[in-house]
Amino acid sequence: MLLKCVIDLIKYIFYNNSLNEFVKNKKVSFVNKKGTGSNILGEKPVGQLLRTFAIPSIVAMLVSALYNIVDQFFIGRNVGTLGNAATNIAFPLSISCTALALFFGIGGASAFNLTMGKGDKEDASNYIGNSIVMMVASGLILTLITQIFLGPMLKFFGAPENVFPYAKEYTRITSIGFAFLIVGTGGGHLIRADGSPRMTMICNMIGAVINTVLDYLFVSCLGFGMAGAAYATIIGQFVSASIVFWYLAHYKTVKLSFANLMIKAKYIVRVMSLGMAPCTNQLSMMVVQIVMNNSLKYYGSMTIYGEDIPIACVGVISKVSMVFFSFIIGISQGLQPIVSFNYGAKKYDRVKKAYKLALCAGFAISVVAFVMFQVFPRKLISIFGKGSEDYFRFATKYFRVFMFFIIVNFIQPITSNFFTAIGKPIKGVFLSLTRQIIFLLPLILILPIFLKLDGILYAGAIADFLAVVTAVIMAIYELNKPEFKTR
Repeated sequence: MLLKCVIDLIKYIFYNNSLNEFVKNKKVSFVNKKGTGSNILGEKPVGQLLRTFAIPSIVAMLVSALYNIVDQFFIGRNVGTLGNAATNIAFPLSISCTALALFFGIGGASAFNLTMGKGDKEDASNYIGNSIVMMVASGLILTLITQIFLGPMLKFFGAPENVFPYAKEYTRITSIGFAFLIVGTGGGHLIRADGSPRMTMICNMIGAVINTVLDYLFVSCLGFGMAGAAYATIIGQFVSASIVFWYLAHYKTVKLSFANLMIKAKYIVRVMSLGMAPCTNQLSMMVVQIVMNNSLKYYGSMTIYGEDIPIACVGVISKVSMVFFSFIIGISQGLQPIVSFNYGAKKYDRVKKAYKLALCAGFAISVVAFVMFQVFPRKLISIFGKGSEDYFRFATKYFRVFMFFIIVNFIQPITSNFFTAIGKPIKGVFLSLTRQIIFLLPLILILPIFLKLDGILYAGAIADFLAVVTAVIMAIYELNKPEFKTR
């Protein structure tokens, strides 16, 4: 899929000399081919729609994950364990960018599709314009805060003394590109809402390919180390953000103008309410990451692993698990426009069917991930460089214990996004908080008191199980409401 899209893109650019024609050919038209003016989201088979929207979303998420994975790969092989630990220390800021991107990206996309489902194009265009302005503004503010308070922030994130210089060098540079990262990630949701899921995929893919090539050049060939990986990252993010801006100027289902960029409270409040669940989930991950880094540092110092090995291992494994979650989040994102439009159009049978199909797809992927993490943990961790025997021993144990319930971990994020998509953000927010804040955070603080470093590992498995149980109960209750009863 990735190779085909790259080849197609090259063909259109060099043979047709028109990126606009490429996008036009790759769009998923919302208008029925019969010319009736009906929307395909409410007409085409749900399974076909889910494939159409989810597959490009999955690829886009996988490509986004490459930004972190590729950096981890080249840093691990050229800088070493301390470099891997440094990227994990800096990871909360990357999570913050993703949180803001989802806040205004998924929030804007959901508001847009719900409004389009009701037939109100004027309000729909304002949601898109307001969302993109907020992405840029939030990115610039986060960059300023990071540049001013970088040292104290990294200490707060749990940086050991021997890791701090690497983390500071890397983060000082990558923070310059926060606005690009937010626009490139969040803008992809606005593009998908316009019926162009493949363009979202391509936008992210181009940036990731550039990042990969430059990582090899800057880190492996030129020996620029952490700085080289950081510069490669922001250049790729800049290209992705530029494509998003270009696309927004050629939006298909509505025409965007400068008037749509004028911030109005009623639009921002609606966008933020619908984007709160995925944003909260990411912020929860950030809080947990900070607490976990400090806990790993504290309890690791009491073991043969020391302060840096647990942090480095968890940093690598969190990037590997991002591959799995790229599939799950991609499915949930592909589900969003289908569910939002049909719920707005009161076609509840299609909403229910789409949700169930998404769960089936998530389960199939989770089985594969479970087998990989339980059977081949050492091979997976060895991809990211060499380490001591203690390094591989802890990483293997972390994979098998902390990630044990990954086989059912797909239910919570898909269900959380489902509630957001049907315009019930409070339920989505609560569900997004269950795994990270309500369950995992207290367990990370309590279990190590009795089990030391092992307590952190068991905390992950227990939290996953409890979050899944909660999601199942809430989903069953919602789907048993009168509107979802099969007619």
